[in-house]
Amino acid sequence: MSNKTLNHTDTETLRGETLRGYVFPRFLRFLIWLPVLLFLLSFFFYPLSKILALTFDPATLLNPNNLRNTQHVVGFTFYQAALSTLLTFALGIPSAVFFAKFDFPGKPLLRALTAVPFMLPTVVVASSFNALFGNHGLLSSLIPNPSSLLPTFILHPSPFILILIAHVFYNATIVIRVVGNALSRLDPKLEAAARTLGADSFRVWKNVTLPLLRPSLLAAALLVFLFDFTSFGVILLLGGSSFATLEVEIYIRALKLPNLSLAAMLSVVQLIFTLIFSILYTRIIKQTTTQTAPRFSIARRPKTLREKIFVSTVYCLLFIFFLLPLLSLPIRSFTRLEADRGQRGEVQYGFTTDYYEELFINRRGSLFYVPPIRAAFNSLGYAVITVVLSLALGYPTAYALAKPTRLEKFLDPLIMLPLGASAVMLGLGFILSFGRALASPFFVPIAHTLVALPFVIRTLQPALASIPERLRQAASTLGASPFRVWQTVDLPILSRATLSAATFAFTVSLGEFGATLLLTRPEYPTIPIAIQRFLSQPGGLNFGQAMAMATLLMILTTLSILAIEKLRLNQDGEF
Repeated sequence: MSNKTLNHTDTETLRGETLRGYVFPRFLRFLIWLPVLLFLLSFFFYPLSKILALTFDPATLLNPNNLRNTQHVVGFTFYQAALSTLLTFALGIPSAVFFAKFDFPGKPLLRALTAVPFMLPTVVVASSFNALFGNHGLLSSLIPNPSSLLPTFILHPSPFILILIAHVFYNATIVIRVVGNALSRLDPKLEAAARTLGADSFRVWKNVTLPLLRPSLLAAALLVFLFDFTSFGVILLLGGSSFATLEVEIYIRALKLPNLSLAAMLSVVQLIFTLIFSILYTRIIKQTTTQTAPRFSIARRPKTLREKIFVSTVYCLLFIFFLLPLLSLPIRSFTRLEADRGQRGEVQYGFTTDYYEELFINRRGSLFYVPPIRAAFNSLGYAVITVVLSLALGYPTAYALAKPTRLEKFLDPLIMLPLGASAVMLGLGFILSFGRALASPFFVPIAHTLVALPFVIRTLQPALASIPERLRQAASTLGASPFRVWQTVDLPILSRATLSAATFAFTVSLGEFGATLLLTRPEYPTIPIAIQRFLSQPGGLNFGQAMAMATLLMILTTLSILAIEKLRLNQDGEF
């Protein structure tokens, strides 16, 4: 074809294909998408179709017991989520004002401390509250005559109260980050203008601050409610099966009291509500970017006595509330109490490494056929497989999404759909779809990959899109092959994002609990499953080993979180 036969549009198209390495023929683009589409079709959409088919079976829909149980479970799930959200806001709003408006010593450290629980696995959070408030916990065992020092409802809170507190502990950082960032972006001139016109503090808050904060408040409320609505590990480990939320009831009806039709119906109900909340959150969060953003920090030192009392009170409250449970976990794992007599013979108080030593011993009558430390190696093996699968599927997809066409715009929402399904629902779908094939332990890292893959893609995609095309073009002009271009141009830029994505997948796999609980075999426990089994058994020795394993998981997760924070490209401080 000669140049004379090319019109302007054809010339621009060819030029774009030359300059942009990501513009491939449609067939080649489809081949790039094929692995991730086959993976999702096999392990997400096919199991989801099984759940939907069982749910909309007339025998399921017309069963009055299923309808009655669903109504009760949905009602309690909404109740505990709404109450948890209100309590989270009761702590989160003053804390958001505290961080946004004031400067004080140790502010970065305290802000980071409030974010730690949200990034920890739910089994670690539940274990930390057991270490503090449980029957073998520090408060009930170390304080002499505790009833004379602390009220009973503080020393031994009911399981439901403990669940609510744990939800606040887990999700308060959402309100602090979302609302606090919105507060810090408000132009102080607006408040000053209102006061100049005679408005008092209440009228300034009502007529100026609140309308500007409303989108952020709604977004934070929806996000907190969504996490409380889908809570599983915290409720199961702290409250047991007596608190029948949707997640817990799905687990019970899938394994403990088998009723797969009811479990499927509950899964669909939860999926519908989760998608509704997610869509509302996505629409509301877009409105938060319209607020005025000053170029300087509005935070200052407290001046008046009331401000100093407020800062001191919130500082102490946050420090105690967030640090005490986290410290209780490692302290309890190294502390021998009277109730821990177990099989070790003599009772000794004080420091001990017995619980960690027991992890390597397979005593007669142990919970496992192998020493409990084997669970750690199982978790590490699953995590490595998850990293490999997530990167192998995520890289081609992220490459295609970096320069999207209409095909990518259509397929992009599909790869995000697993985020709308709970891990317990994924486990139920696997049970309905693969049956006896689940004897293979390989299904566990597949479920972990479904959870981690959307985040891995979203981590890699911005890095790939940020690579200047002129660098690739220059390398190609100098005679570099496509592989050489990737090696010398792309790889150095992508190394940080790749490590961050790999670490994220590793961390997700390490702490995943919901799907693993439904899929894992007794001889292949993971760390979270081992913790859950130890906590479900009586005896101080079992409790101590649960604390030891939870401490190890907390350390591994914290190190991974620090690595992600150091490697991530986006440092704007957004939640």
